[in-house]
Amino acid sequence: MRAVVVRSHGAPEVLAVEELPTPHPGPGQVRVTTELTSVNFADVHSRRGGYDAGGALPFTPGLDCVGVVDAVGEGVTDVVPGQRVAAWTSGGSYAEQVLAPAAMTYSLPQDVPAEVGASLTVLVTAYNVLRRGQVGDGDTVLVHGATGGVGGAAVQLALAMGARQAIATVGGPDKVAAARALGATHVIDHRAEDFAEAVRALTGEGADVIVDPIGGEVTERGMTCLAPYGRLVICGHTAGPAAAIRTTDLHRHNRAVLGYSTGYQRRTRPHALRPAVEAVLAHAARGELVVPESARFPLGEAPAAHALVESRAAVGRVFLVPA
Repeated sequence: MRAVVVRSHGAPEVLAVEELPTPHPGPGQVRVTTELTSVNFADVHSRRGGYDAGGALPFTPGLDCVGVVDAVGEGVTDVVPGQRVAAWTSGGSYAEQVLAPAAMTYSLPQDVPAEVGASLTVLVTAYNVLRRGQVGDGDTVLVHGATGGVGGAAVQLALAMGARQAIATVGGPDKVAAARALGATHVIDHRAEDFAEAVRALTGEGADVIVDPIGGEVTERGMTCLAPYGRLVICGHTAGPAAAIRTTDLHRHNRAVLGYSTGYQRRTRPHALRPAVEAVLAHAARGELVVPESARFPLGEAPAAHALVESRAAVGRVFLVPA
């Protein structure tokens, strides 16, 4: 079978398609013939090196996929060959056939698009971040990077979960339009205005919940527009540097800063992910959650897919088609 292999860290060109032996499922595993897989920013980090989403060289990138089960290993009883599934893979999903733990393989209803199932990582991250932030009726939610995978889902899910308004930050006029199309109540172009000042002007005291996949200075500025009793949840660090947060900014106004990582939960509490997966699939089936698509590429054009994601020019998800 064909798979993308990274043999040295570096630019997108290190992604090369190779012929590899067909994998065979071991105990507790299933094998999936891949229909669609997504390109996550974590894949870019792992390709560059120095990120915990990667693996020891050589490795195949990719976290999540949609496909059809064609074999199961010993002890697997609740997943059967012929079943259409979404899965987190053991190894990488940039391949024609992948192995996945049965515990992280989920039946995908026919009325749920493949794009949703192939975006498990960002959708579950958005859902669990909002749950961790205790989003409730009447809350104002600020979502950074609202046209990215996590951000786009968080805008939609926040409103579906009862938030009064979802304020989105994006970079550029085309992304402003895209965030509005997702249902954002207000959209702030951070290239044209200071997002913290704009949030304070819109809300008075600030946002009740902040969804932050960026980190660094964005997190620090976010603390200046977090309402009393507010919750800021950090779920990524696409900006690179870590943020510095003053404890006095927390206890004086009963604020909280929380962290969340789907990758860590996959490694340590995989069974705990199922309720979130079932919830996002139910939201999608009801039409409350859509996954906008920016582009899809054949497996052999993985370098172009990575270059697009890395450029931050994509408005919507980027996918690979292994077949």
